[in-house]
Amino acid sequence: MRGSFFKAAIDRSGAALGLFVCLPVLLAVALVVLVALGRPVLFRQRRAGLRGAPFDLLKFRTMKEGAGEDLARLTPLGRWLRSTSLDELPQLWNVVRGDMSLVGPRPLLVHYLDRYTPEQRRRHEVKPGLTGWAQVNGRNKVGWERRLAMDVWYVDHWSLGLDLWILARTILEVARRTGISGEGSATMPEFRGAPEGRGPSRRRGVA
Repeated sequence: MRGSFFKAAIDRSGAALGLFVCLPVLLAVALVVLVALGRPVLFRQRRAGLRGAPFDLLKFRTMKEGAGEDLARLTPLGRWLRSTSLDELPQLWNVVRGDMSLVGPRPLLVHYLDRYTPEQRRRHEVKPGLTGWAQVNGRNKVGWERRLAMDVWYVDHWSLGLDLWILARTILEVARRTGISGEGSATMPEFRGAPEGRGPSRRRGVA
């Protein structure tokens, strides 16, 4: 990808600066989670990264441990952390490590890999991001087909200018606390693949 070296340099330097600036917030949130939910403070989950390679995604824990639906295990503290996106801050370390980018398609579960169409699978041609084109165009309120189409649109139209615009728009979306959860779900319903006989939507980049 053109400019990938500069993108990687901006990612790691920006994430390192973000960790430094947010350190008091990170420590405060970690303490609150520890007191309210106990250990572990961090939630780790295998996600698909560049070219589908798995990595451990980090978040602050927002749910009670145990079996059951995610929505039922989501705590009031967890709901607030998600609404403010503070639960996502540990992913700055994923960016520093090189697992993720500041901007890119959001990393999804590894077991989704065999459910994508060939076109949808192209979302893994770039590193997953802390935020992305789909996140500033509806976030979890957008259905899977359109969301994955927007991910591929980002792959085809990437530029440093677009990344900067998405980062600026993300600040606004976080402040508005919009699109946090899909209907009846803590985040998004499970992705079960494209409807039979249909490929991904060709409507890309539409806000």
